[in-house]
Amino acid sequence: MWSCRSAVANLLTEVPRAQLAQRFSQTTCKSTVIVERWWQVPLSQEGRPPRLYPRRHRVYRFVEDTKHAPKEKMALILTQTVSKLGGRGDTVFVKKSVGRNKLLPQGLAVYPSPENKAMFADELRLLREGKAEDKIQTRTGELTVKFLKNTHLEVGLHTSIQYQITKEIVCRHFLRKLGLVVPPHALTLPDEPITQPGEYWCEVTVNGLDTVRVPVSVIPFVEPKLRREKRRQEAQQSLVSSQEESVEDGVTNPKE
Repeated sequence: MWSCRSAVANLLTEVPRAQLAQRFSQTTCKSTVIVERWWQVPLSQEGRPPRLYPRRHRVYRFVEDTKHAPKEKMALILTQTVSKLGGRGDTVFVKKSVGRNKLLPQGLAVYPSPENKAMFADELRLLREGKAEDKIQTRTGELTVKFLKNTHLEVGLHTSIQYQITKEIVCRHFLRKLGLVVPPHALTLPDEPITQPGEYWCEVTVNGLDTVRVPVSVIPFVEPKLRREKRRQEAQQSLVSSQEESVEDGVTNPKE
Protein backbone atom coordinates (compact mmCIF):
# COMPACT_ATOMS: atom_id res chain seq x y z
CA MET A 1 0.00 0.00 0.00
CA TRP A 2 1.40 3.41 -1.02
CA SER A 3 0.53 6.79 0.43
CA CYS A 4 1.93 10.26 -0.16
CA ARG A 5 1.47 13.73 1.17
CA SER A 6 -0.07 14.98 -2.05
CA ALA A 7 -2.76 12.29 -2.02
CA VAL A 8 -4.97 14.56 0.09
CA ALA A 9 -5.18 17.13 -2.70
CA ASN A 10 -6.21 14.47 -5.23
CA LEU A 11 -8.83 12.95 -2.97
CA LEU A 12 -10.37 16.31 -2.18
CA THR A 13 -11.31 16.75 -5.83
CA GLU A 14 -12.81 13.26 -6.21
CA VAL A 15 -14.76 12.39 -3.03
CA PRO A 16 -16.72 14.41 -0.48
CA ARG A 17 -15.11 15.38 2.80
CA ALA A 18 -17.27 12.99 4.87
CA GLN A 19 -16.29 9.98 2.78
CA LEU A 20 -12.67 11.14 2.83
CA ALA A 21 -12.59 11.32 6.65
CA GLN A 22 -14.20 7.88 6.91
CA ARG A 23 -11.70 6.39 4.45
CA PHE A 24 -8.70 7.78 6.30
CA SER A 25 -10.05 6.68 9.69
CA GLN A 26 -10.33 3.09 8.44
CA THR A 27 -6.87 3.08 6.86
CA THR A 28 -4.29 1.07 8.79
CA CYS A 29 -0.66 2.18 9.08
CA LYS A 30 0.74 -1.34 9.20
CA SER A 31 2.89 -2.59 6.31
CA THR A 32 2.90 0.89 4.74
CA VAL A 33 5.62 2.56 2.73
CA ILE A 34 5.39 6.36 2.90
CA VAL A 35 6.64 8.45 0.00
CA GLU A 36 6.32 12.08 -1.07
CA ARG A 37 6.54 13.88 -4.38
CA TRP A 38 10.01 15.07 -5.30
CA TRP A 39 8.54 18.22 -6.86
CA GLN A 40 5.83 20.00 -4.93
CA VAL A 41 2.50 20.55 -6.72
CA PRO A 42 1.78 24.29 -7.18
CA LEU A 43 -1.37 25.74 -5.69
CA SER A 44 -4.37 25.98 -8.00
CA GLN A 45 -7.31 28.31 -8.08
CA GLU A 46 -10.29 27.55 -5.92
CA GLY A 47 -12.59 25.01 -7.53
CA ARG A 48 -9.98 23.79 -10.01
CA PRO A 49 -7.88 20.63 -9.78
CA PRO A 50 -4.12 21.02 -9.25
CA ARG A 51 -2.03 21.17 -12.38
CA LEU A 52 0.21 18.13 -12.54
CA TYR A 53 3.10 17.72 -14.91
CA PRO A 54 3.22 14.24 -16.48
CA ARG A 55 6.88 13.54 -15.71
CA ARG A 56 7.89 15.81 -12.86
CA HIS A 57 5.04 14.99 -10.47
CA ARG A 58 5.34 11.23 -10.98
CA VAL A 59 8.74 11.17 -9.28
CA TYR A 60 8.49 10.20 -5.60
CA ARG A 61 10.96 10.30 -2.74
CA PHE A 62 11.17 7.57 -0.10
CA VAL A 63 10.24 8.75 3.42
CA GLU A 64 9.60 5.78 5.69
CA ASP A 65 9.08 2.01 5.55
CA THR A 66 6.83 1.01 8.43
CA LYS A 67 6.79 -2.66 7.45
CA HIS A 68 10.50 -3.37 7.75
CA ALA A 69 11.29 -0.74 10.39
CA PRO A 70 12.67 -2.05 13.72
CA LYS A 71 9.88 -2.86 16.13
CA GLU A 72 9.71 -0.92 19.37
CA LYS A 73 10.02 -2.98 22.54
CA MET A 74 7.66 -2.96 25.48
CA ALA A 75 8.77 -1.78 28.93
CA LEU A 76 7.50 -3.92 31.83
CA ILE A 77 8.19 -4.38 35.53
CA LEU A 78 8.71 -7.99 36.59
CA THR A 79 6.67 -9.27 39.51
CA GLN A 80 8.62 -12.53 39.75
CA THR A 81 12.06 -13.77 38.84
CA VAL A 82 12.13 -14.72 35.15
CA SER A 83 15.08 -16.64 33.72
CA LYS A 84 17.32 -14.59 31.41
CA LEU A 85 15.33 -11.42 32.11
CA GLY A 86 15.65 -10.35 35.72
CA GLY A 87 14.17 -10.46 39.18
CA ARG A 88 11.18 -8.95 40.91
CA GLY A 89 11.04 -5.18 40.54
CA ASP A 90 13.41 -5.02 37.55
CA THR A 91 12.35 -2.98 34.53
CA VAL A 92 12.93 -4.95 31.32
CA PHE A 93 12.38 -4.26 27.63
CA VAL A 94 10.94 -7.19 25.68
CA LYS A 95 9.16 -7.78 22.40
CA LYS A 96 5.50 -6.87 22.40
CA SER A 97 4.53 -10.44 21.53
CA VAL A 98 6.43 -11.79 24.56
CA GLY A 99 4.94 -9.21 26.90
CA ARG A 100 1.33 -9.56 25.72
CA ASN A 101 1.28 -13.33 25.21
CA LYS A 102 3.46 -14.55 28.10
CA LEU A 103 4.49 -12.07 30.79
CA LEU A 104 1.26 -10.12 31.27
CA PRO A 105 -1.27 -13.02 31.01
CA GLN A 106 0.78 -15.20 33.40
CA GLY A 107 1.13 -12.40 35.94
CA LEU A 108 4.91 -12.27 35.61
CA ALA A 109 5.01 -8.54 34.83
CA VAL A 110 2.96 -5.36 34.99
CA TYR A 111 2.97 -2.10 33.10
CA PRO A 112 5.42 0.54 34.38
CA SER A 113 2.75 2.94 35.56
CA PRO A 114 3.63 5.55 38.21
CA GLU A 115 1.68 3.56 40.82
CA ASN A 116 3.56 0.32 40.04
CA LYS A 117 6.92 2.10 40.03
CA ALA A 118 6.21 3.65 43.42
CA MET A 119 5.06 0.30 44.83
CA PHE A 120 8.19 -1.57 43.78
CA ALA A 121 10.41 1.32 44.89
CA ASP A 122 8.89 1.16 48.38
CA GLU A 123 9.25 -2.60 48.41
CA LEU A 124 12.93 -2.35 47.46
CA ARG A 125 13.51 0.27 50.15
CA LEU A 126 11.88 -1.93 52.80
CA LEU A 127 13.99 -4.91 51.74
CA ARG A 128 17.18 -2.85 52.05
CA GLU A 129 16.25 -1.34 55.40
CA GLY A 130 14.65 -4.46 56.86
CA LYS A 131 16.20 -7.36 58.69
CA ALA A 132 18.70 -9.64 57.00
CA GLU A 133 16.38 -12.65 57.21
CA ASP A 134 13.63 -10.70 55.43
CA LYS A 135 15.79 -9.71 52.46
CA ILE A 136 15.58 -11.56 49.15
CA GLN A 137 18.50 -12.05 46.79
CA THR A 138 18.06 -10.42 43.40
CA ARG A 139 18.33 -12.25 40.10
CA THR A 140 21.68 -10.60 39.39
CA GLY A 141 22.87 -11.57 42.84
CA GLU A 142 21.89 -15.20 42.26
CA LEU A 143 23.84 -15.26 38.99
CA THR A 144 26.85 -13.66 40.72
CA VAL A 145 26.79 -16.27 43.48
CA LYS A 146 26.60 -19.05 40.91
CA PHE A 147 29.53 -17.55 39.01
CA LEU A 148 31.67 -17.19 42.13
CA LYS A 149 31.14 -20.81 43.13
CA ASN A 150 32.90 -21.92 39.91
CA THR A 151 35.66 -19.31 40.03
CA HIS A 152 39.38 -19.53 40.75
CA LEU A 153 41.43 -16.34 41.07
CA GLU A 154 45.14 -15.91 40.40
CA VAL A 155 47.02 -12.98 41.91
CA GLY A 156 50.52 -12.04 40.78
CA LEU A 157 53.06 -11.26 43.50
CA HIS A 158 56.30 -9.36 42.88
CA THR A 159 58.98 -11.47 44.62
CA SER A 160 61.67 -8.81 44.20
CA ILE A 161 60.15 -6.63 46.93
CA GLN A 162 58.47 -7.39 50.24
CA TYR A 163 54.83 -6.34 50.58
CA GLN A 164 51.42 -7.70 51.56
CA ILE A 165 48.41 -8.60 49.41
CA THR A 166 45.58 -6.25 50.39
CA LYS A 167 41.86 -6.12 49.64
CA GLU A 168 42.39 -3.43 47.00
CA ILE A 169 44.85 -5.65 45.11
CA VAL A 170 42.46 -8.63 45.15
CA CYS A 171 39.52 -6.45 44.04
CA ARG A 172 41.62 -5.11 41.17
CA HIS A 173 42.44 -8.67 40.04
CA PHE A 174 38.75 -9.61 40.22
CA LEU A 175 37.98 -6.77 37.83
CA ARG A 176 40.91 -7.33 35.44
CA LYS A 177 40.79 -11.12 35.15
CA LEU A 178 37.15 -11.98 35.82
CA GLY A 179 35.36 -8.75 34.93
CA LEU A 180 33.65 -8.72 38.35
CA VAL A 181 33.36 -5.56 40.46
CA VAL A 182 33.93 -6.48 44.11
CA PRO A 183 33.92 -3.60 46.61
CA PRO A 184 36.48 -3.86 49.42
CA HIS A 185 33.79 -3.94 52.12
CA ALA A 186 32.32 -7.11 50.55
CA LEU A 187 35.68 -8.93 50.55
CA THR A 188 37.20 -10.88 53.43
CA LEU A 189 40.81 -12.13 53.46
CA PRO A 190 42.47 -14.60 55.83
CA ASP A 191 43.69 -13.28 59.19
CA GLU A 192 47.27 -14.19 58.37
CA PRO A 193 48.99 -11.72 56.00
CA ILE A 194 49.62 -12.91 52.44
CA THR A 195 53.26 -12.18 51.65
CA GLN A 196 54.42 -15.36 49.88
CA PRO A 197 53.19 -17.35 46.87
CA GLY A 198 50.84 -20.17 47.71
CA GLU A 199 47.22 -21.28 47.89
CA TYR A 200 44.83 -19.07 49.86
CA TRP A 201 41.17 -18.12 49.91
CA CYS A 202 38.90 -15.09 50.10
CA GLU A 203 35.22 -14.64 50.86
CA VAL A 204 32.91 -12.44 48.77
CA THR A 205 29.55 -11.32 50.20
CA VAL A 206 26.91 -10.57 47.55
CA ASN A 207 24.37 -7.89 48.48
CA GLY A 208 25.05 -8.56 52.15
CA LEU A 209 23.23 -11.92 51.98
CA ASP A 210 25.20 -14.80 50.47
CA THR A 211 28.91 -15.36 51.14
CA VAL A 212 31.01 -17.45 48.75
CA ARG A 213 34.54 -18.66 49.44
CA VAL A 214 36.76 -18.31 46.37
CA PRO A 215 40.14 -20.10 46.12
CA VAL A 216 43.04 -17.74 45.40
CA SER A 217 46.41 -18.78 43.98
CA VAL A 218 49.21 -16.31 44.64
CA ILE A 219 51.88 -16.85 41.96
CA PRO A 220 55.11 -15.00 41.12
CA PHE A 221 54.41 -12.06 38.89
CA VAL A 222 55.49 -12.45 35.26
CA GLU A 223 55.57 -9.69 32.69
CA PRO A 224 52.77 -9.98 30.10
CA LYS A 225 55.27 -10.23 27.22
CA LEU A 226 57.15 -13.09 28.89
CA ARG A 227 53.87 -14.81 29.74
CA ARG A 228 52.70 -14.65 26.10
CA GLU A 229 56.07 -15.92 24.89
CA LYS A 230 55.94 -18.81 27.32
CA ARG A 231 52.44 -19.75 26.18
CA ARG A 232 53.55 -19.61 22.56
CA GLN A 233 56.48 -21.92 23.25
CA GLU A 234 54.26 -24.36 25.10
CA ALA A 235 51.81 -24.36 22.19
CA GLN A 236 54.63 -25.07 19.73
CA GLN A 237 55.98 -27.89 21.88
CA SER A 238 52.55 -29.49 22.16
CA LEU A 239 52.09 -29.22 18.38
CA VAL A 240 55.48 -30.84 17.72
CA SER A 241 54.79 -33.65 20.19
CA SER A 242 51.38 -34.34 18.61
CA GLN A 243 52.99 -34.50 15.14
CA GLU A 244 55.65 -36.92 16.40
CA GLU A 245 53.00 -39.14 17.95
CA SER A 246 51.04 -39.19 14.70
CA VAL A 247 54.21 -40.16 12.78
CA GLU A 248 54.97 -42.96 15.25
CA ASP A 249 51.42 -44.27 14.94
CA GLY A 250 51.79 -44.30 11.16
CA VAL A 251 55.03 -46.31 11.39
CA THR A 252 53.82 -48.86 13.93
CA ASN A 253 50.38 -49.22 12.35
CA PRO A 254 50.86 -48.85 8.57
CA LYS A 255 47.71 -48.78 6.45
CA GLU A 256 47.15 -51.67 4.11
